[in-house]
Amino acid sequence: MPTSPVRFAVVGLGHISQVAVLPAFAHAKGSARLTALVSDDAVKRRVLGKQYGISQTYAYKDYDKCLRSGAVDAVYIALPNSLHAEYAVRAAKAGIHILCEKPMAVTAADCRKMIRAAERHRVKLMVAYRLHFEACNLHTIALIQSGRLGEPRLFHSVFTQQVRPGDIRLKQRLGGGPLYDIGVYCINAARYLFQDEPVEVRAMAGHGRDRRFQNVAESVSAILRFPHDRLATFVCSFDAADTGMYEIIGTKGRVRAEPAYEYVGGLKASMTIDGKTRVRSFKPGDQFAPQLIHFACCVRENRQPEPNGAEGLIDVQIVEALHRAAQQRRTISLRLPVKHTRPNARLQMHRPPVPKPKQVHTHTPTL
Repeated sequence: MPTSPVRFAVVGLGHISQVAVLPAFAHAKGSARLTALVSDDAVKRRVLGKQYGISQTYAYKDYDKCLRSGAVDAVYIALPNSLHAEYAVRAAKAGIHILCEKPMAVTAADCRKMIRAAERHRVKLMVAYRLHFEACNLHTIALIQSGRLGEPRLFHSVFTQQVRPGDIRLKQRLGGGPLYDIGVYCINAARYLFQDEPVEVRAMAGHGRDRRFQNVAESVSAILRFPHDRLATFVCSFDAADTGMYEIIGTKGRVRAEPAYEYVGGLKASMTIDGKTRVRSFKPGDQFAPQLIHFACCVRENRQPEPNGAEGLIDVQIVEALHRAAQQRRTISLRLPVKHTRPNARLQMHRPPVPKPKQVHTHTPTL
């Protein structure tokens, strides 16, 4: 069992890698160490390699060489959604552990391939649900479980932003669209707050008139029915002002988190019980370092990460069902396995915010 830091290659050097993943290694010292970069952009490899002191840099055609180099124990996959499965399976076959950005993949079939590959080759697989380690969301979970809100009955969320033309999230072939990119946060939050899985879903998609949305939806509105007739609703959009909130309403009170999903700045939750509202603010921090630390500990201690592949698979199954519901204009029934592990206070970690780095070629499609 290794006791030295787990050595990572970051695969894909787009926006999220540059502003969040790469800087997070400074807060994960002793647990995780950045040792390799993989990108098809030679300028990114050169500039970021120099910035982070990384000599091992590879183009995508040399990915397998990177995996066999002996310089990495794990990969952090931050590629377009459509490439997650391929690069994860290749890593597993090389005996390399996998920390993958969400959504886990574009299809449930690809998620299952990733899970099977990790199991067959005895490597760890984790999906990067950073909010499972974040204090505001864990506080809300604990509050619901305390019973102070009564029985949770309703969940509602809005997550919207403007996406610039040419962004890879607008390309259907790369697994783009608002459900995969930001709707998955709303789905995951409903699941961990209700501590359950939905049994049926409905959805409606809008494309608008903007040329950005020729291949993916502009916005999606969804309804998820959970056991005992609990209802979750959410709206996600790529053509609206930045908003990220959720509210969960119980038989005795409610909690509203806003902002709820951001990784820059602090989050805030307001609790209302018996007509009295209390607001709690949570200090900003690095939400990516806790993922690296937790995953590295799981690798070193040979234990299952949480969130794992099963978490990612369920969310992708729900996304697929919502797409079918919108296309077919009907209710889609689901039979999902109920996960017995959920985020809880034991996962909470806080690290100071990362400085805002200068970005390299993040307005180009090359990762």
